Amino acid sequence: MGLPALEFSDCYLDSPLFRERLKSHELELDKTNKFIKELIKDGKALIQALKNLSTAKRKFAESLNEFKFQCIGDAETDDEICIAKSLQEFAGVLQNLEDERTRMIENANDVLIMPLERFRKEQISAAKEAKKKYDKETEKYCAVLEKHLSLSAKKKESHLHEADSQVDNVRQHFYEVSLEYVFKVQEVQERKMFDFVEPLLAFLQGLFTYYHHGYELAKDFNHFKTDLTISIQNTRNRFESTRSEVESLMRKMKENPHEHKSVSQHTMEGYLFVQEKRSFVSSWVKYYCTYHREPKRVTMVLFDQKSGGKVVSHCDPLFILKSCTRRKTDSIEKRFCFDVEAVDRPGVITMQALSEEDRRLWMEAMDGREPVGYHGYLPDCLADHMRRERERQTDRQTDRQTETDMLDDPEWEIKTITSAIKHYLRSVWEEVHTYNPEARVTEIHAIVHRLPEKNRQMLELLTKHLANVASHHQQNLMTVANLGVVFGPTLLRPQEETVAAIMDIKFQNIVVEILIENHERVRGVCVCVCVCVCLGGLWVRGGYILSSSSSNSSQGRTPRHSLTSNDGEQEASIVGKKARALYACKAEHDSELSFIAGTIFENVHPSREPGWLEGTLDGRTGLIPENYVEFV
Repeated sequence: MGLPALEFSDCYLDSPLFRERLKSHELELDKTNKFIKELIKDGKALIQALKNLSTAKRKFAESLNEFKFQCIGDAETDDEICIAKSLQEFAGVLQNLEDERTRMIENANDVLIMPLERFRKEQISAAKEAKKKYDKETEKYCAVLEKHLSLSAKKKESHLHEADSQVDNVRQHFYEVSLEYVFKVQEVQERKMFDFVEPLLAFLQGLFTYYHHGYELAKDFNHFKTDLTISIQNTRNRFESTRSEVESLMRKMKENPHEHKSVSQHTMEGYLFVQEKRSFVSSWVKYYCTYHREPKRVTMVLFDQKSGGKVVSHCDPLFILKSCTRRKTDSIEKRFCFDVEAVDRPGVITMQALSEEDRRLWMEAMDGREPVGYHGYLPDCLADHMRRERERQTDRQTDRQTETDMLDDPEWEIKTITSAIKHYLRSVWEEVHTYNPEARVTEIHAIVHRLPEKNRQMLELLTKHLANVASHHQQNLMTVANLGVVFGPTLLRPQEETVAAIMDIKFQNIVVEILIENHERVRGVCVCVCVCVCLGGLWVRGGYILSSSSSNSSQGRTPRHSLTSNDGEQEASIVGKKARALYACKAEHDSELSFIAGTIFENVHPSREPGWLEGTLDGRTGLIPENYVEFV
């Protein structure tokens, strides 16, 4: 399990889980920093102490072997796996070289020590400075917020507005510092994959030059060295594209923070101040509260955001909500208050939200009501919310009436329509994650050959062209990996724009690479249907072929009775023949047949469904993909 991705939206929520994830990244950076310092120390000892070279090399090799890379995300690409195991490979090389005592190491300081020190000073030190700034702004924000919330509601309105404005400025600055810190932490985690390993590779290459035994060993090491160099370059290229995407997302978060906040239909969570009464003295205690709407369950975690985030109490209060009522301003000195009653505990719990908008969201989630006898007006924010909801409903009705006329309206530009279609199709994609190359090709092949013929022809044209471009990479520098970097983010897009989704761009690149490298075996891939949708009118989702012209169903297979053959002579020529399976196929419907490569079918004849045949296998008649068999 790798390091969890840090979402920018969590910076605004600032939950305990977010702090824990951030802590794991900080620990990993500290671990990396300590390891680099140790590695630099060992490298200098190796250069200066020729007499103790064998001992120094063994220690260096042990250090490499003990370190393990932690990648962001749950899955790793082949390049990341290659890079992750590179240190163990280096350690093995050094252990083999220990028998042949080394007399000289040239340029070791330039190719090994200086790059590591530069990475530590420029990257890790910058992350530490960002952490100090982040901790300082956290304490400042919490202090200002607590002071602001302690203001009496009876003060002058102008004084309250000024205090609100001051808190908003401090809060916005805290959010910006938080976003920048998260961005820097993840940047260093990604950058170390190549800035850290590359100097080690150069150092080893220098050793091979001076030792005959090292030269002989280098011939055996050459294959992995090539793969590692390509993996480093691929990782570097993916990092550049990923970094620009993440940076773009961060800018969007800064410009429109409210549009990117995580809002769930089933839960509401955030910080609340809870009034606690003990011995005739009341105090307000800060909790991180979570409300689950379905079971009406409320949990509260006593958590201190200061000093890096510390869970004060591991025993979380839990109760089932009975009712929620807004607290009148004239009944309590605090602002933004509301009362809740629990099913399983007596009395009333008074809570204070962070703002009027925050209180409104909590009351909406808890189905809150106004106090008895309240006949005032709706808050402006709630009235605006209701007005926007009515406008959205009116817009939906208008859209239903006009969407069929859009294509015929000359006022609509074709670029506008195609842009909307492309945006929609970006959410239609099929994930293919496996470490077995043959399994990857087989899986893609099986999905592709469910497409109509015209779709496959279009995909074949695209992949054949890209393969032709890659074959001239010595002149145009567009290798298969480079084409994957270019076309991966274009042909595959996530449904949500998050940091975790951007980190998965590397897998999208791999799919395109498989498509190009195996274009003769695979005629296309389902995630690229957006390229050929205009030809066939079909699109693929979740492994099924769906008809875009069908208005009665949004999921399922294309109806098998929807098309009859126009080539009667061809049908008559193959009725009752035998056919041999070229590929294995697993049935996804009761009317289909499952079979392995080489299976012989009896009484094969055309089906009413396009692209399918009917045949008999072991006494059972069912459907067979037409392009999976050949007649014998």
